Amino acid sequence: MGPVKAVEVLDCEDVSWFRDGPSLAAAARGAAAALARRTGLDAHRAAEVALAVTEAATNVQRHAEDGALLLRVLRDENRAGVEFLTVDSGPGIADVAAALADGTSSAGTLGIGLGAVARLADAFDVHSVPGRGTVMAAQFWNRGPGGKPVHPVPGGRTPVASGVTRPISGELSCGDAWAVRALDPSVLLVMMCDGLGHGPLAALASTTAVRAFHATPARDPEGVMEAVHRALKGTRGGAVAVARIEMDTGRLSYCGIGNISGFIIGHDARRALLSAPGIVGAQMRRLRTFEEELPPGGALVMHSDGLTERWDLHALPGLLQHSPAVVAGQLLREAGVRKDDAGVVVVKNTW
Repeated sequence: MGPVKAVEVLDCEDVSWFRDGPSLAAAARGAAAALARRTGLDAHRAAEVALAVTEAATNVQRHAEDGALLLRVLRDENRAGVEFLTVDSGPGIADVAAALADGTSSAGTLGIGLGAVARLADAFDVHSVPGRGTVMAAQFWNRGPGGKPVHPVPGGRTPVASGVTRPISGELSCGDAWAVRALDPSVLLVMMCDGLGHGPLAALASTTAVRAFHATPARDPEGVMEAVHRALKGTRGGAVAVARIEMDTGRLSYCGIGNISGFIIGHDARRALLSAPGIVGAQMRRLRTFEEELPPGGALVMHSDGLTERWDLHALPGLLQHSPAVVAGQLLREAGVRKDDAGVVVVKNTW
């Protein structure tokens, strides 16, 4: 293995999904401006967030199939920012570079173009496959003196993990949740939880699991699973998987109970990670940890059964070159089902 990269983890809270429809742009614009102000962005930056969200939402509203926009809050130790994702099922962008060029804007939008949206954002990424769909992600943080961009993470380090959750149709709260924490500069812990069922009680189980994940001093998957199991007693319980990534050795340790799907992704193939039957918080069998080697340039994907396992990276060329948020969004678009809560977390660029 080469030298360990400096990595950073951002806490992420999904706030609201806005579905495609005649009021998509207006609803998303107002919510984005309010969210930006609540998270501490100044008035000028909040206005820029609203402008970028309006452009992106209008493009989805006018030109995409089955489109949606997700607003969420990002936090590090010192500050908070706003991120939005757009997800659609086509028609896709044949030439992304041309779409981002100055002066290019789809008819009926504000006319600022996606290139301007990219410049307004502190971090921007888009992946599109003609005939399948597009996912775009943009982050916004307060700017420095004179509007100078400030990297979202001190020292210029890049966040290496992100995920997406989406509630079952008809619900506002999602019973799926994910969490990541850095144990030290070379070790990450990752958890995916699917609270049993859906709705507020399932969401209570998953948020309880996230709190236990962050609070436990355990540094190994089995120790974390035991802590989560204790915390979930008295709740509905859920399916949980925990992974430990050792970046300096390129090794992964994985322990799962229930129907969480885990995969190690390489550029040419994926390997499934094993979980045992059971319900964390209720019926948890003797834990077993599996050790795997991580392929260079690959990724770890963990998702609930709100996504089918039938997704194929070969149908999404170039996806592994993109940010974890965009990878997660594309997998949700490609494999997510409407009749269940859905959640997926992706870790990449760490080994």
